[in-house]
Amino acid sequence: MDILHRIEDVRTQVRQWRGERLRIGLVPTMGNLHQGHLQLVKAAQDEADRVIVSIFVNPTQFGVGEDYETYPRTLDEDCAKLRTLGVDVVFAPSVAAMYPDGPELRTRVSVPELANTLCGAWREGHFDGVATVVSKLFNIVGPDVAAFGKKDYQQLRVIERMVRDLNFPVRILPVETLREESGLAMSSRNGYLTVEEKGRAAVLYQTLCEARERLLRGEPFAEVEVWGRDRLNASGFRTDYFSVRRAEDLKEPTTKDTELVVLAAAWLGKARLIDNVELSLNLDG
Repeated sequence: MDILHRIEDVRTQVRQWRGERLRIGLVPTMGNLHQGHLQLVKAAQDEADRVIVSIFVNPTQFGVGEDYETYPRTLDEDCAKLRTLGVDVVFAPSVAAMYPDGPELRTRVSVPELANTLCGAWREGHFDGVATVVSKLFNIVGPDVAAFGKKDYQQLRVIERMVRDLNFPVRILPVETLREESGLAMSSRNGYLTVEEKGRAAVLYQTLCEARERLLRGEPFAEVEVWGRDRLNASGFRTDYFSVRRAEDLKEPTTKDTELVVLAAAWLGKARLIDNVELSLNLDG
């Protein structure tokens, strides 16, 4: 496994693979890898001959007062995990390599219809930073496929729309959320939880699952949203949102919509947790 830090070195490797007519997969990450990330790698390996994993803590997707400075950087440990999976290249650029004129973006990619709601309403500019860095990675690597987890559901939809609107020749692989035994979605930020908080954090997924059952029984969307927020707050969370949306475009659903997703973001101690569940309504039932 090669660990590359320079953009030109990645492009040289990709040109060689292209000359051999190999399919290339990309897994963008910020490092501090857990089993959920490794599941993304395996999904990419199933669809590609060679896989590049990027490890880059991207400053442009962090807001003022967020955890950019303290976000765990664990490159050596991450590379050891990736080596055991047979990853071909780790691309670990510096901020200077990715943003040679500084991270204050002169050019940015924005998907406002999807990015300014839900997490975007609470984290101004976050998805501009995500879309911009992913577009840069797509331009550097030129992958045939790229894997993204469904835990970050809004991010997945933003990237899918960006790819479609800007004609990137890459197929996005949505990968199911990997969970702890308690149901808690695996996340790099789970490390911010205390032992007591981690036990209580499972209430987030439990609440989402019960919300899904309530919707399947025909309860109104707005009532389920209020119930979900109230339950999380009563369990010690500080809830940013608990929302029922159309799965395709994250717009507020009508009674005619059948493919839905329930999304939530809530603070527990120092950790901001996000999760979601999908569901299909049977309007003929």
